[in-house]
Amino acid sequence: MATHPPDFGVAVAQFAPGDDTAANLRSMTALAAVAAERGASIVVFPEYSSYFANELGENYVSAAESLDGPFVSALGDMARELLIHVVAGMVERTDEIGRVSNTLVAVDPSGALVVRYRKQHLYDAFGQRESDWILAGEVTQPETFDVNGMRVGLQTCYDIRFPEVSRRLVDEGADLILVPAEWVRGPLKEQHWRTLVTARALENTVYVAAADHAPPVGVGNSMIVDPMGVEMATIGEATDVAVAWVSAERIDAVRRINPALELRRFRVVPR
Repeated sequence: MATHPPDFGVAVAQFAPGDDTAANLRSMTALAAVAAERGASIVVFPEYSSYFANELGENYVSAAESLDGPFVSALGDMARELLIHVVAGMVERTDEIGRVSNTLVAVDPSGALVVRYRKQHLYDAFGQRESDWILAGEVTQPETFDVNGMRVGLQTCYDIRFPEVSRRLVDEGADLILVPAEWVRGPLKEQHWRTLVTARALENTVYVAAADHAPPVGVGNSMIVDPMGVEMATIGEATDVAVAWVSAERIDAVRRINPALELRRFRVVPR
């Protein structure tokens, strides 16, 4: 009989980041402590956790930090103290005047930065123009990291409307996809969010853990979905933490019933 790595807890932490990075970090520290107390090995925070304001502008450029700056350092301290992986979105400084990167970082329980991902599909939709101030990340080989024998990949918010992003991660062996987001409220937007998060898990037979901003700007509904599309844990509109346990055995069982990845006849290539 095949042996599987042990199950482990994944947490989505939902809050409403603001334009005070120190205050954001205080909120994150408290939520991470709750996640660790509930047994999580990974805690996922939203996109733009380091800094968020309703309007993109020069304020984002001023708030941007490097990957070796104080925000990532604080995440490292958090991860080291709680002995967990921490994933969060930040505004990253770039060499281009007036432009920043919308970046995800993952730090491990030693406090080391293990993966960074720069958002590839910018939110130039629904009346927004993220590309006016944000540089799109280059399309490179996906970066992943391992936790308890399972491989973890990252993508950001609007990326989830492009199924090939998740599929490329799965082609790199991802069993769990983490989706920090700032999913803006609007007509049908909550329905879009819930449908897309579930679809990415179901079509790839993987776990998806998606962390959004709490209202009033975000739709909330941070959630963890299993490889059969089952919603395992969800936060409504509150600032809170939800934890679910992920299992390589569950992935194997689902893929025996639904071998969609083996049966597909197309591959994903960069445009």
